[in-house]
Amino acid sequence: MRTQKIKTLILGLIFMVPALILAQDNSPQAFWVHEDVVKPGMVGEYEAVCKELLENMKTHNIQNDGWIVTNTADSRYLFVGAIDNMADLDKSPFPGLAEKMGGDKMGALFGRMDKCYDTEHDYVIYLDKELSYMPGGITQTPEGQNYRKFHYLYFTPEKRATVREKMKAVKDLFVAKGSKVDYRVYRSGFGNRGEYYMVAIAAKDPVDYAQSGMDNQKLLGEDGQKVMGELWGNLLKYEEIAGQMRPDMAYSPSN
Repeated sequence: MRTQKIKTLILGLIFMVPALILAQDNSPQAFWVHEDVVKPGMVGEYEAVCKELLENMKTHNIQNDGWIVTNTADSRYLFVGAIDNMADLDKSPFPGLAEKMGGDKMGALFGRMDKCYDTEHDYVIYLDKELSYMPGGITQTPEGQNYRKFHYLYFTPEKRATVREKMKAVKDLFVAKGSKVDYRVYRSGFGNRGEYYMVAIAAKDPVDYAQSGMDNQKLLGEDGQKVMGELWGNLLKYEEIAGQMRPDMAYSPSN
């Protein structure tokens, strides 16, 4: 079990929320991800502790940049924050929270959180704007679309250039056909095991996701089958994970 100091440092490093609408240049945006793999039987307690932390942040109006949260169907909770460079990781975590909340109370809070999981991960991913397809502007939180499907496309170093080429071909087809399904592409960075692209697709709910997927498949037709087949033929492994955004666990400081 980690000490309070290490725990608050890790969380403080990542709780730097990205702007809802990201810059439209093609430079990659780095994100620090903290992932808690919560025990299935402890999900309720874990969320209660997180919301208690959130309420203390609001009560004391802690002036860090805030955070957004995603949780997946397999009880993983991902806290994602934008970073400009590695120097951002030196910023003070939860400035003033321990003093305002009380060090013992804060330590007890994180102690309760630590009991809810045995595994946690920290890693970096990069939003690849060149491969992402969002004609209306790249946003991580499309209004009214909290459901998520995360598609993980793993590849070997040998196939790195080829897979990128095939990903570009997929986007080009979406553009040519005027697809109504948009997506964001992230590539793996520091702290990840192996290389992958993660494709995030937002929808209102599972039914909306399924219906829009079927409509898009018809739109892309045989051309879609061809370009996707060429991409799939160069992958090492593929995983699909359902999740949802958790605005009830997000934080944004008031002015």
